[in-house]
Amino acid sequence: MSRRMAWAGVVALMTTAAIACTNDDAAPPAPTSSATSRTPSAAPPTTPTMPPRSTASPVTAPEPVSLQALTTKKYNGSDLRLGRVLARNPAYTRYHVTYRSATLTISGILNVPSAPGPHPALVLNHGYIDPDVYTNGRGLMREQDYLARRGYVVLHTDYRNHAESSKDSSSELNLRLGYTEDVVNAVLALRTSQYVDPSRIALLGRSMGGGITYNVLVTQPGLVKAAVVFAPVSSDAADNFNRWTRPDRPIATQILRKYGEPAANPSFWRNVSAVNFFGRVTEPVLIHHGESDSTCPIAWSRESLAALKAAGKDATLFTYPGEEHAFGPAWPTSMARTVSFLKQHGV
Repeated sequence: MSRRMAWAGVVALMTTAAIACTNDDAAPPAPTSSATSRTPSAAPPTTPTMPPRSTASPVTAPEPVSLQALTTKKYNGSDLRLGRVLARNPAYTRYHVTYRSATLTISGILNVPSAPGPHPALVLNHGYIDPDVYTNGRGLMREQDYLARRGYVVLHTDYRNHAESSKDSSSELNLRLGYTEDVVNAVLALRTSQYVDPSRIALLGRSMGGGITYNVLVTQPGLVKAAVVFAPVSSDAADNFNRWTRPDRPIATQILRKYGEPAANPSFWRNVSAVNFFGRVTEPVLIHHGESDSTCPIAWSRESLAALKAAGKDATLFTYPGEEHAFGPAWPTSMARTVSFLKQHGV
């Protein structure tokens, strides 16, 4: 795995774990046919080096780089500006857009259905793509098109340091929690659009973007009506750090020098792990994961499901035999289930 992809995982992972699963969403295998799915019955054991997990709500924010800090942060998502038309077809128009996130300007794309609105809407959170090769709107291309053709306004954010978005030099050291902030502000900006029903907005994220989605749910409960994640990273930041960041010595050294090892500073690592705050989630959650995923182990989604269920949350996991990280034959089935789930919950 490359150095830039290293901290990609969960960093996004829930805003906190800005650590993440790496995957270029822009070039997944083309879908062909549906696959069967099943729901797991148990979660694997937790990482032995980490203290017992809790679903207790965060109370204070002693560490600026923490999920607690994001719960109390003042968000200012606004100024959603439609720019040039990137594409147009009978079903929808695709625009280049920008919006405000704190002091930054974030770019992205907006697909607007041709039918009269206002429409339900989704903010799409893409997986890790090297910022050096990332281009505007890249990632989740199949989902962008599929959802817009079914009547959803789709805002796909570029995150800070991507495409035409503003730069944030501290993003890596801050475990990319800024990506979570950008997504919260994307929802707030989307609420102001004339094309959108502000009471019918949901999140969809994959891989690293799934971790970002978890982060938004635990730090800003009630922000959206529902959330869907595909092949998400672990909801435990230490898992993501160990898998992708630790092998990348330069950034790993900086992070460990500042925050310490998970075993030596468990408080910090607990507070950047969404799993420890699942008790705050108020939205229904749908998880899709391939059983042959070699990038983000399916055990992570089974563990997240078990933690959500233990906290009394409305969570469902569909697993897909033979499916890898990006989804191929089972993709149409997963998307049909996604739209059914969204409609069931008023989105």
